[in-house]
Amino acid sequence: MKHAKLTAITGGIGAGKSVVSKILRTMGYPVFDCDSEAKHLMDSSPEIKAALIEKISPEAVDGRGNINRSHIAQIVFSDSKKLEQLNTIVHTAVRNEIERWRKNNSDNKVQLFVETAILYQSQLDKAVDDVWEVVAPDEVRILRVMDRNHCSRQDVISRIEAQSFVPDIPHSSIKTITNDDFTPVLPQILNLLEREQ
Repeated sequence: MKHAKLTAITGGIGAGKSVVSKILRTMGYPVFDCDSEAKHLMDSSPEIKAALIEKISPEAVDGRGNINRSHIAQIVFSDSKKLEQLNTIVHTAVRNEIERWRKNNSDNKVQLFVETAILYQSQLDKAVDDVWEVVAPDEVRILRVMDRNHCSRQDVISRIEAQSFVPDIPHSSIKTITNDDFTPVLPQILNLLEREQ
């Protein structure tokens, strides 16, 4: 069976990935949200829970089967090897789920989208046909996230720096959407969709 085309919507924190995703959903396009799906998978998958107990900590999951996120965070942010193991567990599960979702939606003959903040770190760049990168000036992003998350300027800057990984060889097909509060986003999306036809 031929797969439907899969496009990644990516961009740093505060750039506006979710704005683009919402517009696409409103237009009827399926969008897979990696962040919320990763949380759902962690909460519902016995395999992930078992891997967390084995690889991260016996206390990673409590007696009622709930994931102890604060305990996991304490461990992985002070141990880079454990962080790598956590990412491998979660990213592998998310990639497998995307593949299932893509197969289930292939009959629709409609373009599919996957929203991710960590395209390269999760190795999703190898699974998608092209990339729509949402961009905005750093200052705009900082103010948006401060307002949205009620956090300090330094917290946002730290998050931006932590996410600013670009590999030696980026994806071969990247289109840019500017979301700077001045340039209308919808015409850019319509233009890209038209070019995909």
